Amino acid sequence: MRRLLLAGGGTAGHTSPLLATADALRRRHPGLDVVCLGTPRGLETSVIPAAGYPLELVSPVPLSRKLNGDLLRTPGRLRTSVNEATAILDRIRPDVVVGFGGYVSVPAYLAARRRGTTLVVHEGNALAGIANKLGARFTPYVATSFPGTALPHAVCTGLPIRRMIATLDRASVRAEAVAFFGLDPALPTLLVTGGSQGAMRINGSIAASAGAFADAGVQVLHIVGPKGEAVPDLGDRPVGGPAYVVERYVDRMDLAYAAADAVVCRAGSNTVTEVAGVGLPAVFVPLPIGNGEQALNARPVVDAGGGLLVSDAAFTPAWVRATVPGLVTDTARREAMGRAASGVIPLDADEKLADLIEKAAAGGAR
Repeated sequence: MRRLLLAGGGTAGHTSPLLATADALRRRHPGLDVVCLGTPRGLETSVIPAAGYPLELVSPVPLSRKLNGDLLRTPGRLRTSVNEATAILDRIRPDVVVGFGGYVSVPAYLAARRRGTTLVVHEGNALAGIANKLGARFTPYVATSFPGTALPHAVCTGLPIRRMIATLDRASVRAEAVAFFGLDPALPTLLVTGGSQGAMRINGSIAASAGAFADAGVQVLHIVGPKGEAVPDLGDRPVGGPAYVVERYVDRMDLAYAAADAVVCRAGSNTVTEVAGVGLPAVFVPLPIGNGEQALNARPVVDAGGGLLVSDAAFTPAWVRATVPGLVTDTARREAMGRAASGVIPLDADEKLADLIEKAAAGGAR
């Protein structure tokens, strides 16, 4: 195996496992030529070049959910994008194409089929997307992040995540982590994050409950997102209680996880894998749009006793005050939930997916 094309973009749910897999393969094969495929609209235009991998671009082909003119233009747009992807394959000549779903993967899958190039498909969510349902029809090499995902030939490898998270020993770096964020090492810490863009419901309900956390002796590390905000409502309580730290963005999530004793978060596949894998008890608040995949992502962890699942609509300040401070201050419960969570999620998915890719390269297209 000399050259790979990895296709995935749009969101961190596609780009993060792509980069983790690329790094795993480069560790095994330092001379391996890894090229990535994306579109001009996604997160990949910044994060993939920043990680040191070349990025090729094709035209995006979003699929309208409504019967309108935009939907009628889809076949022509897809034809253009597939032709662009085919030209890239002809120029790069990869041994294997690996797709992680999303808009860019459909033209990559169709181009690989057109040229007879070996294909590997990885599905990040518990509920497979349209792109990977298509791609899985073209190859016996299919990997999923969660057990029970309905794709043919699927083997559950888990979701590849960043090595700094997969190898994190929270206890050993906790002192560094709390100092990094200006927290008190003697107090329990709740980490709050709504994902890369933040979450208005989570931000508002947590900030409105700041007084309840202060009364319980809980400090809060609240990552609100680049455009989010949180003004903690402490009422008439005196200044000087437990810290409430607001950050718009944190690039050292390993330290955020190490500082935390529990987390409130969305339930994207990356988030579920990271927080459960490192043993953090979680309150999962799935994104209220989409096809329900976030709730399905969290379900194995919740069923094992590693987290709570609450809908976005039900995540009110009253619910937070009644539920979350008591969880964070209950050491025995937290520790039991953390053990349960870490037993569900594998942290070596990057190596398992690399194994499958090597197998595909050796076996060839079928």
